[in-house]
Amino acid sequence: MQKVRVGVLGSGDVGRVLAAGFIGLGHEVKIGSRDPQKLQTWADAAGKAASTGTFEETARFGDILVLATLGTATEDVIRSAGIANFDGKVVIDATNPLDFSAGMPPRLFVGHDDSLGEHVQRLVPNARVVKAFNTVGNAHMINPRFAGGPPDMFLCGNDDDAKKIVSQICEHFGWGVVDIGGIEGSRLLEPMCLLWVLYGARTGTWNHAFKLLRG
Repeated sequence: MQKVRVGVLGSGDVGRVLAAGFIGLGHEVKIGSRDPQKLQTWADAAGKAASTGTFEETARFGDILVLATLGTATEDVIRSAGIANFDGKVVIDATNPLDFSAGMPPRLFVGHDDSLGEHVQRLVPNARVVKAFNTVGNAHMINPRFAGGPPDMFLCGNDDDAKKIVSQICEHFGWGVVDIGGIEGSRLLEPMCLLWVLYGARTGTWNHAFKLLRG
């Protein structure tokens, strides 16, 4: 995969882990935040390929954009970044519509006949949205290691070329890839996050991931 500029929208654990993964592959990365100055220590430690900026600056910067926000903040962040700045770009949607208002385990605030992934695609209709990296905890997103072998990253999106690009990224990060079709597949992938969380909460361990077994 040729070197690209990656804009990561969201400066929490998921955003920082994925940013570090892209930097490790030799890409330039800018992380967007409402308060970029808070990320300066991170950027200094990450090296010359890392920078910080506002959401709008980050969306303009990236050839590929990564949504790594809380589900409840996703729409606001996209609008702050500027809808037009998403046009034509591959957008990796790592978000989940999780509602923790009633405690653990969380619930989905959208589901069944809609999904956050579909909502994102409607918000940025000229972008090429691919849902990925939403079915595992951030500790395992880059170079996952499990006794049962390499896990699978499930993804979906409407643009086949965009999915090929994201599949390559997943493979470089150490994942097998399972493409489940169009962006409406987010209706299935987002609940998989609930399963991942519920298993972790019940067992007290968070060292697990999904794999599709084929006969």
